[in-house]
Amino acid sequence: MQDFTDKVAVITGGASGVGRSLAFALGRRGAKIVVGDVDRNALTTVAADLAAEGITAIAEFCDVTSVDSLNAVADKAIAEFGGMHLVFANAGIGAGESGNMWDYSDKDWQWTLNVNLWGVINSIKVFMPRLIEQGVESHFAITGSGNGALIVLPDCPVYTATKAAVQSITENLHFQVAAQQLPVKISALFPGPYVVDTGLFNSGRVRPEELQKDFQGDGNETGINSVDDMKKMAAEYGIEMNVTHPDEVAEMAVAGIEQDQFWLLKTTPETDAKIQARTDMILNRTTPVPPALG
Repeated sequence: MQDFTDKVAVITGGASGVGRSLAFALGRRGAKIVVGDVDRNALTTVAADLAAEGITAIAEFCDVTSVDSLNAVADKAIAEFGGMHLVFANAGIGAGESGNMWDYSDKDWQWTLNVNLWGVINSIKVFMPRLIEQGVESHFAITGSGNGALIVLPDCPVYTATKAAVQSITENLHFQVAAQQLPVKISALFPGPYVVDTGLFNSGRVRPEELQKDFQGDGNETGINSVDDMKKMAAEYGIEMNVTHPDEVAEMAVAGIEQDQFWLLKTTPETDAKIQARTDMILNRTTPVPPALG
């Protein structure tokens, strides 16, 4: 897909972070944008900002844990713009879990699985049949994470588990679509190459009331509620943390879609070395060593 003029892009989790940047990157290339999100305040802001740039867009409440909510967004896109050409299953959260896995709140598991995993499953169920039925070239991109899909970082096991599952689903979806020679290209989007400056660490702002925890502190148990918090913590240990802006991720993703790439992925030599080390560990049957000891 080289020309995005009048193409219709549906983006879940599109009101902030990578989703918002995708909306602008595609809108500036002439696409019509459908932003879905559970954050109503952010929806209002992104709708105004897109309009200010002359980008044709609609912003709709969208809860990816609900098939009915996703169906409503899909139907709105078709009713308003006549179809869909790009779908980004991008919505995701971080529960801010901390400590030993066996002490985690069930609500952290439930919320993260509901959004990160079932949100992808529901999006496939809702959007893929519509894309296939159209019979025209289209793209379905799923936002994953190198943490879980490529390597395993031990500080957020719930998030890591969901992203490992998401990558397995994404690859299987690609295999099924390719085997049937369907007109939909599947892509796995990995934000990076560094920690991306998004609202992921402040996901509590959209946490459902029924999955609120008893924790009464100010934000996450980890004390990390933003990328700035991470940078400050790293600085205390003499580490200067690199950060990636969501706009960089969006531009990388669009460039990859133009080339029909499956892997929408930008890494660093350090990350590649970790991926290689993990692969070697598996092939050599080496027992994993915690990073703190390795």
